[in-house]
Amino acid sequence: MADLTRSVESLAELAAVRPLWTATIVTVVFTTLARWLRGVSLSGAMAGAVVCFLLYIGAGAGAFVALVSVFALTWISTRFGYRRKEKLGTAEKRDGRTALQVLANLAVAAGCAGLSAIGAKAVFLLAVSAALSEAAADTVSSELGQARSARARLITTWEEVAAGTDGGVSWAGTVAGITASAVVSCVCVLTRLVPFRWLGISIVAALAGMIADSYLGALLERRKLLNNDAVNFLGTLVAASAAFLLA
Repeated sequence: MADLTRSVESLAELAAVRPLWTATIVTVVFTTLARWLRGVSLSGAMAGAVVCFLLYIGAGAGAFVALVSVFALTWISTRFGYRRKEKLGTAEKRDGRTALQVLANLAVAAGCAGLSAIGAKAVFLLAVSAALSEAAADTVSSELGQARSARARLITTWEEVAAGTDGGVSWAGTVAGITASAVVSCVCVLTRLVPFRWLGISIVAALAGMIADSYLGALLERRKLLNNDAVNFLGTLVAASAAFLLA
């Protein structure tokens, strides 16, 4: 009987350790690929590794697949029309996003994943979905908006401004952002991170965060009261908070 008890305990320990090994391997492979593609700088890869590990451990493989979709959307949109954005002076550095940029966009999602693991509440997974969807929506709307439109409208006064102006929005960018949020939210549903009934909430919450990001950019970032990283972080926080309220 004692031998059987020890065998059961050994199997339980192995089951507990296996996800850690899986998360570690997945994290190393993903961050290495992200760095090789120059989607992130060296510091960005290190920050991304922490985020990836926390998402996988806290929310499971579905959160990791959603993270990959966010990376793919932002990588493609960042390189779309790159020369045009270079002329505008708004292009991202060729070495990729830094640690602060990565954390500004993904720290809220990673934190919610951690809370989900501790509190075992499904609403935290919805917050993960909304935060990741907002991160994709904000970046894609900004990058494609600058690539497709020479002018934009300031969200607070609707006056015409140059593309890339803090708080500036365009039809092309807005449609791209909505599409990106829908894509990431659908990935979260398809991977069973969140149930289908929460798909609409995830998208709406992400769009609320994207709009809040634009308002913060127009009201505070233009006045140098906040930098872009702080605005991006608050945008994802609004998305996660909206998901909680709507759920």
